Amino acid sequence: MSDRRAESDRHERCRLCGTALSAADDGLESDGFCSTGCRDVAAEYGTSDGDSDAGTPADIGGPDDRTNGQGDADATTSTFLRIDGMHSATCEAFLEKVAEGREGVADAEASYVTETVRVDHDPERISPAELEDALSTVGYTAYLREEATADEESGGTRRSREMSGLRKRRADDMLEMRYVVGVVFGSFLLLPFVAVFYPMYLTAFTDWGAIEHFEGAFTGFSGSLYLPLFIVLTGAIVYLTGGPLLRGAYVSLKLRRPTTDLLAALTICSAYVYAAIVSVLGGTDVYFDLTIVVAALVMGAIYYESTIKRRAADRLTDLTVSQVDTARLYASDGSTTEIPVADLESSDRVLVREGERIPVDGTLAEGECAVDEAVVTGESLPVTKRAGDAVIGGSVVTTDAAVVDVGERTTSSIERLTQVVWNVQSADHGVTRRANEYAAIIVPIVLAAAVVVGAGSFLLGASPVATALAACMTIMVASPWALGFATPYTVAASLQAALERGIVVFDETIFERLRAVDVVVFDKTGTLTTGEMAVREADAPADVLEAAAALEQRAAHPAAAAIAEAFDGSGDGSENARADGGSTASADLAVEDFHTHATGVEGTVDGKRVLVGHPDLFRERDWALGADLETRLERAREAGRLPVVVGRDGEAAGLVIVGDDPREGWDETVAALDADGVDVVVLTGDEGAAAESFAAHPGVDHVFAGVSPDAKTAAVRRMRAENRVAMVGDGTNDAPALAAADLGISLGSGTALAADAADIAIADDDLAAVERAFALATTARDRLRQNVGLAFVYNAIAVPAAVLGVVNPLVTAAAVVTGALLIVGNAERPLVDD
Repeated sequence: MSDRRAESDRHERCRLCGTALSAADDGLESDGFCSTGCRDVAAEYGTSDGDSDAGTPADIGGPDDRTNGQGDADATTSTFLRIDGMHSATCEAFLEKVAEGREGVADAEASYVTETVRVDHDPERISPAELEDALSTVGYTAYLREEATADEESGGTRRSREMSGLRKRRADDMLEMRYVVGVVFGSFLLLPFVAVFYPMYLTAFTDWGAIEHFEGAFTGFSGSLYLPLFIVLTGAIVYLTGGPLLRGAYVSLKLRRPTTDLLAALTICSAYVYAAIVSVLGGTDVYFDLTIVVAALVMGAIYYESTIKRRAADRLTDLTVSQVDTARLYASDGSTTEIPVADLESSDRVLVREGERIPVDGTLAEGECAVDEAVVTGESLPVTKRAGDAVIGGSVVTTDAAVVDVGERTTSSIERLTQVVWNVQSADHGVTRRANEYAAIIVPIVLAAAVVVGAGSFLLGASPVATALAACMTIMVASPWALGFATPYTVAASLQAALERGIVVFDETIFERLRAVDVVVFDKTGTLTTGEMAVREADAPADVLEAAAALEQRAAHPAAAAIAEAFDGSGDGSENARADGGSTASADLAVEDFHTHATGVEGTVDGKRVLVGHPDLFRERDWALGADLETRLERAREAGRLPVVVGRDGEAAGLVIVGDDPREGWDETVAALDADGVDVVVLTGDEGAAAESFAAHPGVDHVFAGVSPDAKTAAVRRMRAENRVAMVGDGTNDAPALAAADLGISLGSGTALAADAADIAIADDDLAAVERAFALATTARDRLRQNVGLAFVYNAIAVPAAVLGVVNPLVTAAAVVTGALLIVGNAERPLVDD
């Protein structure tokens, strides 16, 4: 029975995107596809019959198919948490292990890329609050993602609001405070080294007159005089400044996955222990300075990286937000009460005024109106809704007001799209840094060397204390702690360079992922095109066009603004947008009895009845169209343009064709990507010739038309089967596809959800920045490789000195300064020529 049901479901849904098939799909239904776009994508990349890519489309909500380990799918829910303190793939593995160790948890997926964890659990056995407490451990701070708070004026994307939320600010401020306090106190402790210890150590290499006075400066002094000061204060500095570093080392030990945190911690701890022992014994070769400087440098690089990431999030606060926080509850007597959307129930009715967003999914209760659903569907033209029609939460009422009956689920499609994005984000594991891969090899070698040296010393007659000192010295000079400094500092410098060029990068791994991309998928409307309507052609008497402009000045339709601007008589307009050169200002025309329809406008202009709008409106009003006009209408639709009929006194007088323009520089961007060996694919919901201008470009490999938002996500997944895919989009409807791609890139004019789903955001609508990001990624890789090599400069100086028996705190200090300056200088060099 289950096999037959599965087979039936497979035939009832699109083989690519999972959308339910209907008779309206004509001949496509027999092929198992909902649109020509899905069929064409499947022909090129294959279908997902039988695998997880096909199935429920993104906008279908409801519980997913995960279970709680007891086989009860219905008992499982997903809770999303943001975690402060995540900065590596090791953090992901640790937090997943912590979550999965709790009773009632079926599965957990963490991503330090987005600082989120998704936990699938039985709410009856473990609550979200208990998960929050469980994951707030070992220095991590967890809080429910939907409860992220921010200042009221912060606005912006959900991600930017989370990043600027109170708890997030506290976490960042604490990191800053710990670092500053540690560095200030550490500087005081380093003064004796600069003033006395280093000159004293220098006497081992020279007898220069001014230096010889420092020889034996501490001879005869008991270690107890400075032991309490240095041991206690250095320990406090390590705790304040290096706390997150030590936590990372602890986590790596728990998971048996050595990282650069562990390498740095080994150097810090071995130097501290060595110095403490020598101090107790009354010696002067104390390495408290190495402990302080290494902790300060490594944590300084991590703090710098965190600051740059926060800056990147702040750049997006001017993007629009599609979610609606409050709704206007509509009573039977016509009165309204504003309440939080979360308090709505399925039996409620809400009033949405013209220009406002519909808060939740539902049905239009009465009358008719036009609704702009572009935020979800990508369709740039408003859709007429009549009583009983379904309306989408997040869409905008463009004409008249709407009274909406709240649906069974008091959520909007925006919220469900957000859940889809969060699901993908939580599974978007970060790329393990190459430096950590090196650490996994080096840590065992360093520890083995320490054991061998210590054992050899002991066998040669050394005391247990001398044996311990030998082992600590081996770790100090052999551990390449600078890998923990070079990697975050270089990454931060690269992110800063990108930010200065209008490329907002949230995650340090995107450069690595970007370099692996071999297919770039562009959404058409709003990405390759401006998404702004303009008159492309007109064929009507000039006075009729001016009358139409006078009416459209009072309408809210995107096409209305284009017509009003083109024919108001205040500008030249385009040559093909006027019937003749004569014009009078439409604002001077007398407009009476103005009325807005769902698909157009009507009114009396200078005593004559004028109608402007969709051909269906003319048919409804029994205004004659004419066979020739019908032909031109069909031709305009096939070309992907919007035909607007203008008429006067009961009959159509002509046609205005409206459309958007290609974005400036799109062809150069495509050509540059093609030259770099990257395949370019264009996805569009438009049918027919609308995409022909893009298909004709020699750099475009494929154009798929008639692709719905759900199909875009499915198409990206199919491409990923054999390619590394980057998706470039701007709309909320693009968000699932942006999140599903190996790399998502959103444009600055896009919606908040698109920015949240993307890995890269172009701050301005500059398509050239896409190709520029590829160039930055390549140079950033070379720079990181160079600095990973420079991280071993410290060891190249310290190890030979130890072998020759001349190593002392001055030598290690010189090695630290030399290596750090080389790394910083190389990281700060320009990545690309401006």
